[in-house]
Amino acid sequence: MNKYRETFGVDISKDVFDLHGSNSGHDQFRNDEKGFRSFLKILPQDSIVVMEATGYYHYRLAQFLYKNNVVVAVVNPLSVKRFIQMKLAKVKTDKSDAKAICEYALANEVPHYNALTDVQAECLQLFRLLDSYLKKRTATKNKLHGEETLGIPSKFVYRSLRRDRKHLDKEIDGIEERLLSLVKKEQQQQLTLLTTVPGIGTKTALFLIVVTDGFSKFETTAQLCSYVGITPTVRESGSSVRGRSRISKVGNRKLRNLLFLCAFNASKYNKACRQVYERLVNKGKSKKLALIAVANKLLKQCFAIAKSGLPYDDAHVSVLKTN
Repeated sequence: MNKYRETFGVDISKDVFDLHGSNSGHDQFRNDEKGFRSFLKILPQDSIVVMEATGYYHYRLAQFLYKNNVVVAVVNPLSVKRFIQMKLAKVKTDKSDAKAICEYALANEVPHYNALTDVQAECLQLFRLLDSYLKKRTATKNKLHGEETLGIPSKFVYRSLRRDRKHLDKEIDGIEERLLSLVKKEQQQQLTLLTTVPGIGTKTALFLIVVTDGFSKFETTAQLCSYVGITPTVRESGSSVRGRSRISKVGNRKLRNLLFLCAFNASKYNKACRQVYERLVNKGKSKKLALIAVANKLLKQCFAIAKSGLPYDDAHVSVLKTN
């Protein structure tokens, strides 16, 4: 199945990265430029290097190897975790994880990594920072509410929290403005197309483009819906277990929340989404479940619009390719 001379699984931590070659076995290097170059020297030609998406840690190595013409694959950590669980592994170390990633790559088709442009890299950095600030702002709002409930016994604390919220509001506005300008620079047409979908606003369209690299990361709607985390999970076993169907929350929480909010308007003004909502509610399903289905439908519409390059049209959106 594997067409490469050697497959390397890489487990990355803050200071070092462990690797396991399908032929050469285990090795370890420092997670810095010097370590990258040492690794590059021992890499046989026609090899593939596979690593998990680990936030900041994998990015530098993946970019370095890609720019040096090495085939790189970045895989979902959850997929590797499930693979390890299936093997009933009892040992978990950086060394064993590197070996497991190698074995996973040998047993499965892995997606090739494409280096990010400078604009894409900055957009992702801004998106992560924005998510961090949004969480801080929510925490600050909750603290303000708590102080108000107490009757504001300390005016100093209350004023400090208000200043903090005001500062976070300013930073969030600045980040969103910068994100919008960067996306317009490279993806203006796609941004315009997505906002033709009833229910999708500029902010949601912007985030969709950033986290999907202009939808280039995904080949099917199933992959995209799974990534966002709005695919239903069913819990049934035999005749006794009838678990409640719910969405899979393994995915991008920020984007999932935005789509859920968009679903409120889409259920009213988007013809296909309104039909989904009314059908489920008429069947006795909860309004929340119906809105989740609308969010799923909305995401599929966005995928179809982005891939087809055509604006939204009630008469034709149902026949656009979404698989």
